[in-house]
Amino acid sequence: ELLVEKGSDAFRMSDIVERAGVPFGSLYQYFPDKTAIIGTLAERYNVIGHECVRKELEAMRGEEDMHPALGRITDGFYQMYRKEPVMAAIWQATLADRALQDIDRHDCEYLADLLGEAMLPFSGDDPEEIGTFSRLTITLIGAAVRYAITLDEPEAQRVLAQFKAMLP
Repeated sequence: ELLVEKGSDAFRMSDIVERAGVPFGSLYQYFPDKTAIIGTLAERYNVIGHECVRKELEAMRGEEDMHPALGRITDGFYQMYRKEPVMAAIWQATLADRALQDIDRHDCEYLADLLGEAMLPFSGDDPEEIGTFSRLTITLIGAAVRYAITLDEPEAQRVLAQFKAMLP
């Protein structure tokens, strides 16, 4: 709540201490700084995203299933961002912090690996090409969703519809 209310720049450890009513020492025992708190939140939401992507990819039976699955993954992430505003605040914090950028990069790599593994059984491409394709696709889905959440709902839906039409 504090991260959403104040934004990542104005969010302070003392805000948590005040709101939660815990001593500074107790908070610092688990979280040395606000990056550690935001990183923990990011990792928790990443796990939820991993499960959603995994479900969609496990349902793929052939190449014809890829486009609909990628569209549903895009929609799923968009809905997560809309339902959980803290995800947008986490993303904003990621833009300026190397440790958080590392968490985001590892998340994208994990999702790209899931996509690549799902494609291998029906793709004639070599694994290196599939890896490049998967990383680029996951990166573009993330960029499209993050752009869409900055728009009002009708415009966001138009942007996402056009993006999904561009997917392979």
